Parts: sequence; C-alpha cells; structure tokens
Amino acid sequence: MSCVQTLRELGYRMTPQRQAILEAVHTHDDHFSTEEVHEEVRARYPQVNISTVYRTLELLKELGLVTQTDLGEGILRYHHIDKGHHHHLICENCGAIIDVDESVFSPLKRELLQDYQFKANMSHFAIFGRCAKCQR
Repeated sequence: MSCVQTLRELGYRMTPQRQAILEAVHTHDDHFSTEEVHEEVRARYPQVNISTVYRTLELLKELGLVTQTDLGEGILRYHHIDKGHHHHLICENCGAIIDVDESVFSPLKRELLQDYQFKANMSHFAIFGRCAKCQR
C-alpha cells in the first residue's frame, strides 16, 4: 500500500503539497534529508514551507512509513520503508559508510527481549567506530 493510500485511509487530507512531498520521498532509493525533499517540492510548489516537509516526514515516521537515522552528518536522514531494511557502520575517522543487513542484529534483538524484556526498535540505525582501513 502506498503512503498516499495509507494517509487517506487514516483520514489525513491529501493536499497538493503533501502529495508532492510523498512523491519526492518515494523517488529516493537511498537516504534523503528534509532539506533535499523541500528543494525538490519547491520546484513545483515554490510557496511550500520547510516546516510542512518536517511535519509530513515526522508523520510518515510515526506511521512507520519511513525510518529516521543520523549518519553522523549532523542532519537527520530518512529512508522509505519499502526500499528495504538495513543498518550502517560509520567510520569516525574517514566517514566510510558500510551497509549492514538487519539479520546481523536479530540475535541482539532477541537477547534484549529475552534478558531485559526490552523490545528494541531496530528498524534503522547507525553504529560508529573505525573501519578496517582506519584501524591500521
């Protein structure tokens, strides 16, 4: 089901600006920032305020349609949930980003639930450290 259908079924208004934001979100195969979406939407709707983009992305996050993470750049990045689940190892030295399949963290997720009765939200996150090249 698309974001548009989900929002409509939940009773949210589908304004042209919101529609343009959803289209911009869906076109990204990789991570994107609020600012990048805002810039794309402004090409069609110059009056769209960045706060509208922030609110829409926050709504999509709350509904589980996008994930949000900080990749160490000082800005939040989003990823459409339909584009796959993965996590990141980020080198604090050279900035390399290594994608990691979510299955790597399944044992940790189970252990947190079993040992601590803590259901971890591990939908999208980054772990900072040193890559192999920078450990030398």
